[in-house]
Amino acid sequence: MIKAVLFDLDNTLIDFMKMKRSCSEAAIRAMIESGLKIDEQKGIKKLFDMYEEYGMENQSIFDRFIREVHGKLDYKMLARAIVAYRRVKAGHLMPYPNAVKTLIKLKERSLKLGIVSDAPVKQAWLRLAELNLCDFFDVVVAKGPKTKMKPHAMPFKKALEALDMTPAEILFVGDNPERDIIGAKKLGMRTVLAKYGQVIHNPKVKADFEINDISKLLGIIDKLNSNE
Repeated sequence: MIKAVLFDLDNTLIDFMKMKRSCSEAAIRAMIESGLKIDEQKGIKKLFDMYEEYGMENQSIFDRFIREVHGKLDYKMLARAIVAYRRVKAGHLMPYPNAVKTLIKLKERSLKLGIVSDAPVKQAWLRLAELNLCDFFDVVVAKGPKTKMKPHAMPFKKALEALDMTPAEILFVGDNPERDIIGAKKLGMRTVLAKYGQVIHNPKVKADFEINDISKLLGIIDKLNSNE
């Protein structure tokens, strides 16, 4: 019997990569307008290469970028990049289509809901608050100083303990086969691959279900619970 649904956050509930791309493009343009000597497309590629190296949530990434390209840190350039990024973020951070409607319907079915994310805990809560999603979730597990990242069992177990449920009572939804699906399956949770937000592909990792729209979760849960 499925009693709870746990979600990854970025690229599962929130279209994170679309937002990140738009914000980063705006920041690069602001730097170029402030005197940075680099082609816009080359700048975007370099910035995303640095995200890969230092992390998508790295708070000093623009400092590093300017030093590498410009030779030294220019605070006017940095300030304009940060402001441009924030302005675009306000208009581009949004849940996927049907996400809010689906969360409402899941709560109407008396299911517990939770987040297990590799985003830093402060950033995870900020994103939920910006989209007015906080009150949907009974537990939020995100990356803290002592929290391991998925697919390590720790974040999944923390969510289970908070919900006081067994893995067999949980359906886990995520976009990353190597972190979300492998990690949840190892503990015995049933899994759903959110193909609509998928960035990392690994055909060798198979989820129990795959969906192209988050609303399809409702039918999966109804089917699972009608068979038990």
